[in-house]
Amino acid sequence: MLKKQLLDSSRGRIVTLLRTGALTADEIASKLALTRSAIRAQITGMERDGVVRRAGQRPGTTRPSHVFELTTEVEQLLSSAYVPLLTQLIDVFAEGLPARQLETMLRRVGQKLADELSQGRRPAGDLGARVAILSDMMNKQLGAMTHVEANGGFVIRGVGCPLAAVTGKHPGVCLAMESLVAEIVGVPVHECCDRSERPQCCFEIPR
Repeated sequence: MLKKQLLDSSRGRIVTLLRTGALTADEIASKLALTRSAIRAQITGMERDGVVRRAGQRPGTTRPSHVFELTTEVEQLLSSAYVPLLTQLIDVFAEGLPARQLETMLRRVGQKLADELSQGRRPAGDLGARVAILSDMMNKQLGAMTHVEANGGFVIRGVGCPLAAVTGKHPGVCLAMESLVAEIVGVPVHECCDRSERPQCCFEIPR
């Protein structure tokens, strides 16, 4: 429902068109029965925000026209296949592996994800700085909504969970995230996630 509401907006209608293939601004204007200037203004903003990108040029009556397509990131965001596939993968592993082996595998996944997020480099600075940088990474790159609380140690606490679709059924997924946090901040971490009806991330980091 939320995705439909987003796609019903002006930008969303352009996104829907571009999911069928690359188009020029004039072609989009014609298909949506809007003015060229209105579409070009939208495309400029969408290009700036990383929603669309230029994919070459097409000959025009007076000069070539830029062709636009969706960025890979937006294509992935619009896909509905990731969550069901992830859920089924974890179901299969949980059925076929002993609990300890499954935990080891999930922790390894978290470590590899940490390496990808940090590009193999642990953030600089003291522990507080590294925790703050990690929280920002999680928000920008994983779609989390976390903040840092300091009280003796540190707590990264989320108002939700980017993996809420699977953490209720497979608590071990939180261990993958625990390993991610520990790998980046460089100290042992304890997950204290809320896996109730509305899951929320929580990672305790002692000084």
